[in-house]
Amino acid sequence: MARSRAGGSGAWETLRAGGLEILRARSLAKLPWLVHGFSTRLGGTSAPERQHGKQRALNLGFTDWDTRENVLANRAKLLAALDAESMELATLRQLHSDFICVLDAIPEQAPRGLPRDPTGGLRGDAAITRTPGLLLAVQTADCIPILLVDPERRVVAAVHAGWRGTLRWVASKALGRMRAAFGIEPSSVLAALGPGIGACCYEVGPEVAQAYVSQFAEAYRWFEGPFERLAAGEEPNPLKWLTMAPPGHDPPPPRVRLDLVAANRWQLLDAGVKASNIIASPLCTSCRTDLLFSHRKEGSRTGRLMAVIGLRAGIERAA
Repeated sequence: MARSRAGGSGAWETLRAGGLEILRARSLAKLPWLVHGFSTRLGGTSAPERQHGKQRALNLGFTDWDTRENVLANRAKLLAALDAESMELATLRQLHSDFICVLDAIPEQAPRGLPRDPTGGLRGDAAITRTPGLLLAVQTADCIPILLVDPERRVVAAVHAGWRGTLRWVASKALGRMRAAFGIEPSSVLAALGPGIGACCYEVGPEVAQAYVSQFAEAYRWFEGPFERLAAGEEPNPLKWLTMAPPGHDPPPPRVRLDLVAANRWQLLDAGVKASNIIASPLCTSCRTDLLFSHRKEGSRTGRLMAVIGLRAGIERAA
């Protein structure tokens, strides 16, 4: 299969293979025993309602509008593009939670003709493994996908961080489980934050601002807009009678924009990851629906992106 790497500048590269375009972190791509990537919507067999240029899309999540056959075919295309056809794809039933799954073995193959599910139906929003041949995956359509790897102990993790998961410290807790289960040191970890909705587009209400200020002293750094007023629970319009609006017709409360990338970067730094070991994609899913899926921009008829990471089988450590 013909392959080419379109580099571009900076910390990211694009792997083009089989009609797909997969984003990769250069720091992780240097590790020959590691498989990783962040999918885009380009290529695939699905036909979402909102198409760009009438092109088929690489939807990797089971949605109401797509068929199971399409999604399985798209997943197979992704694995082929990454030279990972022999690896077991481990997905989770994501809950926007802080549940962490440690997967330290590949289950026996399912009966012939049935799709294999290495997770055993596990629910959570982060997965960790050191088992070669297991490819961890999280699905997103605005939330931040985070891939973690400790090159010293060859332990990897995939994390799904929306505003609820970030509020529950899911990235920090994933690092804690990596350390508890496998003895990694956060200072050795490389972290790649893939495309998600940016602060340019991610408006949230006062309940989110108030929740964040209750958890993080640094929260004010991650919001744009009247954060302090909303976080303090101040009435946005204390003199409602001046508006002369009839009851039930008050203007909506002011909103703020949340920078999920900044919030998760801070969590990683706070947990001990070096700043030089953290990279984040500059792409906003809401701004770039030509390349990426965005639930906020496109609604329930959008698809799902996938971020994957795993250890190749058969590649031994250097002496």
